[in-house]
Amino acid sequence: MGKSYALKFISGKYQGGEFPLKGERQIVIGRSPDLDMVLVEDMVSRKHAKIVVSGGGVSIEDLGSTNGTFVNGEKITQARLKEGDRILIGTSILKLVNAGSGIHQVDETLAKARLEEAAVRAAKGMTKSSSMTGKIEEIPLPDLLQLFHTSKKNGVLVVKGTQEGRVYLRQGRVYYAVIDDNHELGPQKSFNRIVTWERGDFELQPPDTQEFMVELDSSTEALLMDALRLLDEYRRMERELPPPEAPIALAHPFPSPLRSLTPEQLDVLQLVHNQGTLRGVLDLSEKDDVLTAQALLELMRKGFVNPA
Repeated sequence: MGKSYALKFISGKYQGGEFPLKGERQIVIGRSPDLDMVLVEDMVSRKHAKIVVSGGGVSIEDLGSTNGTFVNGEKITQARLKEGDRILIGTSILKLVNAGSGIHQVDETLAKARLEEAAVRAAKGMTKSSSMTGKIEEIPLPDLLQLFHTSKKNGVLVVKGTQEGRVYLRQGRVYYAVIDDNHELGPQKSFNRIVTWERGDFELQPPDTQEFMVELDSSTEALLMDALRLLDEYRRMERELPPPEAPIALAHPFPSPLRSLTPEQLDVLQLVHNQGTLRGVLDLSEKDDVLTAQALLELMRKGFVNPA
């Protein structure tokens, strides 16, 4: 007996709900009220897409929709789906999940009723201006930004965890980012940090007319690749670094002359003196977090800096 699948709504009107995919049938998605899955919103066509369950497999076909159907960030005409794939239709992100053995007993009318219950729950937690909400535990931020890039979304992606990050999008391209309104951090460093967050809520808000002195000019793909490369490098050295808020201080006396240090190390040495924590050093450094952390580790190895 093959797997039973369901479509789980990660964002959109039915966020949190699931729609069972029964064997050997077709499901048509769109705005028209007589369809199997009705998504009433401007970006969804009357007959938008069709999902076919056949021979234990699942496939999706775009039905000539105006705004397109996307699978894992790629605009598709037709595609074979596998477990974990994410589909973007309008403002709804659906994930193909393993539904377990009991799914064939779920009546489709009951499933639709449960979706409507999910819609009521989602509406209570959604602001009027919001077009998309969800949890980044369900869809990692790099995947979400790739979806937004391919579908050319406009707006501000607000991510709330222990901090609040804002990523500004113009036709799917990231042009600015900020954490906790700390613009001194700079858009590049803010973006690099935000995309590494693994827990929290996201909300795509309408476009912001605010203008910024400095905008990011790389493509979204290049920004994401660079951010993920930096994350890998930082994680390799993270265990050697002090905790972000723990005090660090200059050694007294210095073990050797300052002329033995590189200009980058001297800059970090001054930041240690002025800030006194790893977080402060990383935030105020003109270099990215990896280069700054590397310089700090060298200072610690040479005995110029110690945990306080």
